[in-house]
Amino acid sequence: MAGHSKWKNIAHRKGKQDASRGQLFTKLCRDIYAAAKRGGANPDVNYTLKVAIEKAKENSVPSDTIARTLAKATGMIDGMHLETFLYEGYGPGGFAVLLEISSSNRNRTAAEIRHLFSKHGGSLGESGCVAWCFQRRGVVRIARDELLGDADPTLIALEVGADDMQEDEDECVFYTEPESLSELEKNVVAKGLQPLSVEVMYVPNVLSNVSDDEQERAATLLTLLEEHDDVDHLYTNAVFPGA
Repeated sequence: MAGHSKWKNIAHRKGKQDASRGQLFTKLCRDIYAAAKRGGANPDVNYTLKVAIEKAKENSVPSDTIARTLAKATGMIDGMHLETFLYEGYGPGGFAVLLEISSSNRNRTAAEIRHLFSKHGGSLGESGCVAWCFQRRGVVRIARDELLGDADPTLIALEVGADDMQEDEDECVFYTEPESLSELEKNVVAKGLQPLSVEVMYVPNVLSNVSDDEQERAATLLTLLEEHDDVDHLYTNAVFPGA
């Protein structure tokens, strides 16, 4: 997650409203996918999914896009079973990129992802080449304004059983081990807090600064990779100083 919002800020600087809207749709669909993958595709019994779908609709995500995202989470698109796997690669300057993929045609997806890397100064790597830069963690995100008054996020993290916490002006992120995620979610909800997302994801444990002259090219690569139809999640250890 480190560096994630920074590269999106750089992409936004280009002033392309359509691209910005596409990135919002991608994020909202990612939250739907994660919720459905973890708790099932029925929003009547999956509260996190219900919230994610409502937020997507509020932001005018098309119904067929939501339906397709739910279908991907169940492993079936247009009657075809989807294979899930990881791709690993390097961005301009060598930062790590880890992609969670769902595809009905591994060869097609590999060719398309390899092309994006090559065109924008990166390279698709071998299995294991950057996975060591990341750790699988249980992650609960909540909006910063969910915390009333002068509530201390660090204290709340301790109360709900998180073993780490990060915050910025928009949200607080609580971390735990993957097997403890359900317990953390339950404790967060018991505090009267509504999660934005609850998922197991890859969190970087080694960061890599992107040089000034590579930042725009790197941001373009990351944006195009994340918007690829077969990419469910993109993780990077890239940090954009000064962004």
